[in-house]
Amino acid sequence: YSDSLDPEKLLQCPYDKNHQIRACRFPYHLIKCRKNHPDVASKLATCPFNARHQVPRAEISHHISSCDDRSCIEQDVVNQTRSLRQETLAESTWQCPPCDEDWDKDLREQTSTPFVWGTTHYCDNNSPANNIVMEHKNNLASGMRVPKSLPYVLPWKNNGNAQ
Repeated sequence: YSDSLDPEKLLQCPYDKNHQIRACRFPYHLIKCRKNHPDVASKLATCPFNARHQVPRAEISHHISSCDDRSCIEQDVVNQTRSLRQETLAESTWQCPPCDEDWDKDLREQTSTPFVWGTTHYCDNNSPANNIVMEHKNNLASGMRVPKSLPYVLPWKNNGNAQ
């Protein structure tokens, strides 16, 4: 088992039997060699448990049933399933904290007037429901107004003509 994890171990390339590749470089080599040997690549299938396993298409079902890496994947699935069951079986002890907020009460007790963008004065009545906007303010000098159109024609607008 420790021999299979050795990064310096030489592995034979499934696409070219003359290639002996270090285990740490093997995945990169497989990609490169698959592109260089499309005729051989079309005859091989990749193991779903370990992409380093390139097996003849006729033998892939036998390989899947006997692959050494299958047991590792299956064990991971079993462990995940067990941990999920344990998590769902455990009862939650979390409780919603009590709510102290009363927004209606806060609104009734509010003494300052609320902020409203673009306005400056309100009536003196402190009831928020009775606040009436008295004057609108803008930042333009007196005698100036906001333009009603842009100073240029937009490229996608053609003076009302359809394109």
